[in-house]
Amino acid sequence: MKVAVTALSALALLVLSSGQSLYAAEQPQSGGSLTWGVETEPNTLNPQLNGQSKAELILRVAYESLLARKADGAYIPWLASGYSLSADGKTYTFTLRNDVKFSNGEPFNAHAVAENFRHAQDPAYCAGSSICALAGRIDSIDTPDEHTLRIKLKQVYSPFLSFAAGLKLISPSSWSSPQLKAGGTDIAGTGPFILKRYEKGQQIEYIRNPDYHWASANAGHQGPAYLESLTYRFLPESSVRSGALLSGQVDVIEGISGNDAGEFKNNADFTYQHALNPGTPYSLFLNVKYGPTQELKVRQALLQGLDISPILQSIYRGERTRVWGITSPVDPLYDPSLSGKYGNNPTLANQLLDEAGWKNKGADGIRSKDGQPLSIEIIQAQATVRDQRDVLLQALQAQARQRLGIELKIRYVDSGTYSEVRNNGKFGSIANSNTDTDGIDIENHYLPINAGGAINYSRTDAPEILPLLQGAAQTQDNAERKTFYSQLQNFAVWQQALAIPLYEPEDQIAAASYVRGVGFRPFKQMPENAYDVWLSKH
Repeated sequence: MKVAVTALSALALLVLSSGQSLYAAEQPQSGGSLTWGVETEPNTLNPQLNGQSKAELILRVAYESLLARKADGAYIPWLASGYSLSADGKTYTFTLRNDVKFSNGEPFNAHAVAENFRHAQDPAYCAGSSICALAGRIDSIDTPDEHTLRIKLKQVYSPFLSFAAGLKLISPSSWSSPQLKAGGTDIAGTGPFILKRYEKGQQIEYIRNPDYHWASANAGHQGPAYLESLTYRFLPESSVRSGALLSGQVDVIEGISGNDAGEFKNNADFTYQHALNPGTPYSLFLNVKYGPTQELKVRQALLQGLDISPILQSIYRGERTRVWGITSPVDPLYDPSLSGKYGNNPTLANQLLDEAGWKNKGADGIRSKDGQPLSIEIIQAQATVRDQRDVLLQALQAQARQRLGIELKIRYVDSGTYSEVRNNGKFGSIANSNTDTDGIDIENHYLPINAGGAINYSRTDAPEILPLLQGAAQTQDNAERKTFYSQLQNFAVWQQALAIPLYEPEDQIAAASYVRGVGFRPFKQMPENAYDVWLSKH
């Protein structure tokens, strides 16, 4: 099957948002520096190994991919001018641009790109990241010439293009650098900005790549970025970020709490935008292999007994979206059939717990059985404590105790402990979300661990799931794939309560009115990099 990709004409895209007027008469200005206050500091500056979705904003300015995507998910040129898929659905051929180079001067060619995919197959490099499982599906990698890359799969796997097209590419010399795992100035990309300095816990600085002229086909302009330099300041607290923007210490912020959104909405001095993320909602994944959540009725009691909507309303002031399924409402594979079907039924929940033998309540109100309290430990990685998730978990903790007699113990852990806990499986629940698309998010969470489920936090290996995932992966028909995932959703959430979906993460951007061109990436709907951003006179 031949898939044609044609370049779009380079038109200047004018972004409108609340509080920002049309500026057609004002032409983009080159020059100046921008400071952006961000919520999350990357746990590594290697763009392939960093699993934090929020860090993409910071890393994507320096590292690019083979293809970009339009709002409808269609693939368009970027570092590759096009691609094709063989009739048997196993071989992807990418034709690369011949005018690209890495920011350190190394040539961008098929051999350089092939090395990226070969390392993604190496567990010594990619262990702990999701790229290992995806690259593990590759059978062979060939470079027929300097500008052609051919990747053959072991079997048909429809989400592979999403992975291959989106892998952020690094230069040949990066593989021998001592900075490889941590990332740094030695790890060169092809992006419009070049990493200049990283001050851990403080900020990261980029400078303009003067040689850049290969923006994706849906970019707002071609040639070097408008900004001369760009600084991301790490400001974990929402109120601090908002205060920094209001006082002029920064020019842009992201990650705005429901309480603070009103400071920028309909305020002529600022613009405010928000967009739902794709991928898996922030959910409590319940471990079927350890502790009380091994029992189906305990999991179902949590699913049915908690009343999540008013908690979200209270914390986020109506600025977040309640979800009920296994993927985002903006995902083409989304199935709304579970909306409103469960939850806020403490009578049923308590009945289920009684039937499971958790009948005795102590003076603290916690149920017990055989002398053991009904206690479930929720693991939350410190690296993804954002968007008032700590407050959300505390509210769920209080509700579970009051309504159900269940003790939820919340444990915040560093990256090393998080990896250890994931591997040993000694936890009751892990709270998690991600932004992978095209079913990769679903597969990562529900594929059995021994089959490559990179973040299967429920640790399920139910035999009903694998055929559904395989069926979805082996067809290019999105309607068929959606049917498979809908069946999986019904089984995983409604029948087995493997996860309790909470809310769909979103990104928010507030900017001073003189900052132009900020917006969201098509399809994935996360903050776009600063390539098209420019500063008007102020």
